[in-house]
Amino acid sequence: MSVLTEAERSAAARALATAERDAKPISPIREQWPGLDVEDAYAIQLLNVKERVAQGAAIRGHKVGLSSRAMQEMMGVHEPDYGHLLDDMFVFEGDSIETRGLCVPRVEVEVAFVLGRALPGRSCHVADVLRATEFVLPAIEVIDSRIENWDIGLTDTIADNASSCRVVLGGNPVRLVDLDDLRRIEATLEISGEEVARGGADAVLGNPATAVAWLARKLDEFDVVLEEGHVILPGSCTRAFDVGSGAVVRADFDRLGPVEVRFA
Repeated sequence: MSVLTEAERSAAARALATAERDAKPISPIREQWPGLDVEDAYAIQLLNVKERVAQGAAIRGHKVGLSSRAMQEMMGVHEPDYGHLLDDMFVFEGDSIETRGLCVPRVEVEVAFVLGRALPGRSCHVADVLRATEFVLPAIEVIDSRIENWDIGLTDTIADNASSCRVVLGGNPVRLVDLDDLRRIEATLEISGEEVARGGADAVLGNPATAVAWLARKLDEFDVVLEEGHVILPGSCTRAFDVGSGAVVRADFDRLGPVEVRFA
C-alpha cells in the first residue's frame, strides 16, 4: 500500500530532477519522506520519466539494476530494481561524456540485449527472451546517484530511476545462435589502461537472460511491455567503479569484442 500522498510523491520527484539538473546530490529520499515504500518509489521514478518524455525525450529501453551479488552487497540491498533508458542517455563510441554535469559517476560492464520483437509480460521466461533477442552487444553503463555519497537504499535508487545516467554500446552485434553459451561470456574492465576488474555474464542472476525475463514480468505490473528495438541492460558483470574527468574506460568481452568511452 502506498504511504506517500500524491503531493509528497511530486515533491520527491522534483527534488531528484533538480539534483540531476544541477548535479548537486541531495540527502536520501527515504530520510526526507519516512515510510517511503517500493510502490511510492516507482511512482516517483515514473513521474520524472513522464516529464522527460513530455519535454521531447523518448524511451529506448530499460535497465535492471542491482542484479548481481557484487552490486547488491556494494549497495546494501537484497533485490533487483529497474529504470528507464531514454534516448538522450545513449553516447556513441568516440564521443566524450562530460563529468561536469554529473554527480558521482561510476561505470559498469554489461551485455546489452536488443529485442527483435516484444516480450510477453507476466508469463515471460528465459526461452521467450532467447527467442525475442535479435542480438547482443558489449556495453558500458554509466550510473550516477542523485543521492549524497551513494547512501542509497532500495527505495532511493528506484525513485532515482535506478541510478541511470549514460549508455555506451559497442559496434559488434552478435546473435545468440552464434554464442555457445550466453552465461560464459567473460569481460575485463580497464580504466585509463589499468585493469580493475574481471567478471562473467553469469554474475547476473546466473544468466543475464533471467534478468531480462524478470524485468518483463516486473513491468507487467505497471502495464509496460518491452518492445521491439528496445535495448535492455540486464545488470553488471562486476561491481561498479568511480570515474572522473580524463578517464578512458574500456570493456573487453571475449565473445563480443570491446567498447570504449572517454570522460572529459
